[in-house]
Formats: sequence, C-alpha cells, structure tokens
Amino acid sequence: MKVFRGLPNAESRAPCALTIGNFDGVHRGHQALLAHVRAAAARLGLDAAVMTFEPHPREFFAHLAGDLSRAPTRIANLRDKLQSLKDAGIDRVIVEHFNAHFAAMSPQDFVEKVLVQGLHAKWLMVGNDFCYGAKRAGNVALLIEAGKRYGFQVETMPTVMNQGTRVSSSAVRSALTVGDFAHVNELLGHPYAISGHVVHGRKLGRSIGYPTLNLRVAHRRPALSGVFVVHVHGLSDQPLPGVASLGVRPTVDDSGRVLLETYVFDYAQECYGKVVRVEFLQKLRDEEKFDDLPALIAAIDNDVVRARAYFAQQKTGAVCATDRI
Repeated sequence: MKVFRGLPNAESRAPCALTIGNFDGVHRGHQALLAHVRAAAARLGLDAAVMTFEPHPREFFAHLAGDLSRAPTRIANLRDKLQSLKDAGIDRVIVEHFNAHFAAMSPQDFVEKVLVQGLHAKWLMVGNDFCYGAKRAGNVALLIEAGKRYGFQVETMPTVMNQGTRVSSSAVRSALTVGDFAHVNELLGHPYAISGHVVHGRKLGRSIGYPTLNLRVAHRRPALSGVFVVHVHGLSDQPLPGVASLGVRPTVDDSGRVLLETYVFDYAQECYGKVVRVEFLQKLRDEEKFDDLPALIAAIDNDVVRARAYFAQQKTGAVCATDRI
C-alpha cells in the first residue's frame, strides 16, 4: 500500500476508485464501505484509494475555537489506521493535512482540484450524509451532479447496523470510555489495541520494581484512559500478559503528555525501538492522582494482583512472560 502525505505528484497519480472519511477505528461499517471500494476497483481496473485527514476536521475547528473539549476523542493513531486500511486491501491512502486552506475550499474547488485533478477519481463511494467544501456546503446531490459533469461515478453507502444500533466511531468511543471491550470488539470486528515503538521514559517504573514499555500517544485526547489488563504482541511468538496505564500520569508528571505504559509480567529484556501492539482486555480502574509515591506503588501492586488473577481465571494463555503453552 502506498501512503501519500497530501495529494500525489503528477507522476504518482493514477485513476482510482475512492472513498473519503476520517476512518477513526476502521470499524465494521468502514470495513463494509472499503469492501465496496475494493470490489469496484477490481471491476473497473482501478486502484482502491482512501482519502483521510490529519488532524480530524473537528479537532482542527476545536483548536481554532480554543475549546479542545469540542474535539472528538481518538480511537486509533495514524499507524493503526493505516494498518487497518492496508488489511482491508486498499492500494493507496492520501493523508490530507486538514488546515485553514483546505477548510476554506469551496465545493467546486474540492471537486476540480482534489477529486479530478489531484486524485483522478473515476468512481467514488461516500456515506449518504456526506458533506464537503467550506461550511459543509456540498452534499451528495451536488456530488452526483459534479460526477456527471467531470466523468466520475458516485455511489452512497447505507448505514451499517449492529443489533439495531448504528455502527459508528461515536459508538466505539462510547464503549471505550466505559471499558466495554466486548462491545468494542463487536463493533470493530477484532480486539482493540494500540501499537507503536517502545521509547525511553524516565525509568521510574524500574526503580519501584515495575519496569514498563512506553509508547507515545500523539493525540492528547485518547478515547480511553485508566489502568487495564492487557496482552502485549511483538515480543514473543505468543502474546505476553501484563497491566497497562494509559493517561497523563498525574502523580509523577504535570506536563499533560499522554503515555501508554505497560508492565509485562516477569519480562526483563531491553526492547527500545521495537514495535509492539498492546491489546486491551479489561479495565481495572480510572487513572488517579495519589498523594505520594508509596500510595502509587500500593495501587500498582493491587493492579498487578488483579491482572494476574484475571489471567489465572481465563486459563487460556501465559500468566507471565516465562510461561510457555
């Protein structure tokens, strides 16, 4: 899969079957849409393409208004979004930087400069509530008319339902917020996880007996936070059990930086720079600010006991890194 930051240059442009959206989480509704795009591309002899945005448009407008609470929480980082699109069989992804210039583009300019000249779209699928252009002035009816004029076909994708409920990124966010991973996994079609490179931290964990694998979280408003029972993939030929904290670490850090810290049971190898995937299994508690370090350590002790008990009860895998099935 080819990934472009912004519109491809002239040499890299090829006629495509296209869809457009944020694709946060790439849930089952997204997957159904992507399957239609892939089928159309195969039928018409085109590349299957996705245009997505960084940052999320609502995040851009929230920053502009000075009110970050109006920005949606994020389900997936860009790495995981791109991997999901690749897994769905997409040939090329255009990651468009959503900025003031792009936000001010008229519907007509969007069609001419982006869809026709920039992407050579020949077939386009969008949701039936799709809007585009400055102030969301363009709608599906206008897009269909533009397609007739410029030579691309437009189809709409109906809402995907799950037991009478619309499958959406908002539904995934709501389930993540309350730690309902069974429902999250049902909406996504797979277990929820976050991946990234292991980075150096302050080494506080190892000084208190709980060395952690640290993954940076680029966005400041992840869709979940707290302490969780997890499986860690990428360090062994089987997932390793652990406990993870996702949040801003209020007891030891006042920077507001979001970090995913994972303690893998009885694992002592150096793994800086490795790409790991942390799969979330159960929420243990919300993130808290403790009065002092001993109180934090006591809470971690309890988290580890509860997480080990979870794995012992499951009896479906290793309960520490030295176990082998």
